[in-house]
Amino acid sequence: MEQAHILILAASIGAGHMRAAEAIRAALAEHPNAAGMKIDVVDFMAREVSSIHYLMKRIYLTMLRFVPDLYDVFFRIAGKKSSGGLVRSAFAQVMVRTMGRLVRSYQPDLIVATHPFPEGAAALWRARNGGSFLLAALLTDYALHEIWLAGRVDTYFVATDAMAQQMAELGFDSRKVHATGIPIIPPNCSLGQHEARRKAGLTENLPTLLLMGGGLGLGDIERTLDALEMVRERLSILVAAGHNSALEAHVRRAAEKSRHDIHVWGYTREVPVLMRAADLLITKPGALTISEAFAAGLPLLLHDPIPGPETENAVYATRRGAAVWLHPGERMAPAVEEILAHRIPTMREAARACAREGAAQRTAEILMKMLTRKRGNTDGSEKTL
Repeated sequence: MEQAHILILAASIGAGHMRAAEAIRAALAEHPNAAGMKIDVVDFMAREVSSIHYLMKRIYLTMLRFVPDLYDVFFRIAGKKSSGGLVRSAFAQVMVRTMGRLVRSYQPDLIVATHPFPEGAAALWRARNGGSFLLAALLTDYALHEIWLAGRVDTYFVATDAMAQQMAELGFDSRKVHATGIPIIPPNCSLGQHEARRKAGLTENLPTLLLMGGGLGLGDIERTLDALEMVRERLSILVAAGHNSALEAHVRRAAEKSRHDIHVWGYTREVPVLMRAADLLITKPGALTISEAFAAGLPLLLHDPIPGPETENAVYATRRGAAVWLHPGERMAPAVEEILAHRIPTMREAARACAREGAAQRTAEILMKMLTRKRGNTDGSEKTL
């Protein structure tokens, strides 16, 4: 019998879209009906997939690093109903040929897109060529954006009930929009803070901060470390530098001179352990990062959001009491001291209240039901899950 095949298309523009894809793959693989099913995760922006896509990614990352205000302008234009469709269509037109090559190569029964670029390209290719695959879009932020709303998508997964309600008000079929939460790899809930600190190599019982800038190590962590030298209490500071080797080297040099106890990791899969070890996470507000913090019950101090989506994420976490948003001109050290002294317990409770436990598993269950219905509606099909 022929296997059912799921193709998960992500984009290595930051680590969040890829982490969401991996969380979905893991949840699908653990589903009781997944025996024999084939699941592939493909980075739609990888050089080996398309040199054009890769070049677009490099331009995007350069813009974020050096001219973020220009990206803000682009995000706002793409977010307008009047112009967002044109932007979405333009990217889809550029990327549809690559999508066709992937469809012919993988022959998927279901495509799951964790970024709007592959979502739009898959929707356009299917509209032009009549492909039989199902298409699901997994939105990886805490606010809607026009570039995601392609319209020719079978199922949408969103972070919150409010987003699902917004889509219903925009005319989307509410039966096709699921407020599952953002999928993450489930944390080890049995790991206590003391054991997590031991695993992280901490030997002193100090207030512990975790500094992150996403998989790319963005967010001016160097400046944050300098500011934390003004905190009067001695701290343990854990730094996840991601793929930013220059940042990792800088932190190691800073650790030699600091009165704080500083530890640094490059790109690591031990982030759940580091979150369990920490009292406070200082980070830019990537959606996957704050979702993982919610699951760990970890308070957040947010700064330097990427204009557009991360700003909306910061608004979401701050309004719910799980985060403090440090705006330009506000000082880091007094904010850290005030949170550590007075706000950790209530912020922990607020973070836990924001967590959507089992988001990946709920998403996987809906995807499996989609495949089951597809098999039942295909005449003469012998595909199995």
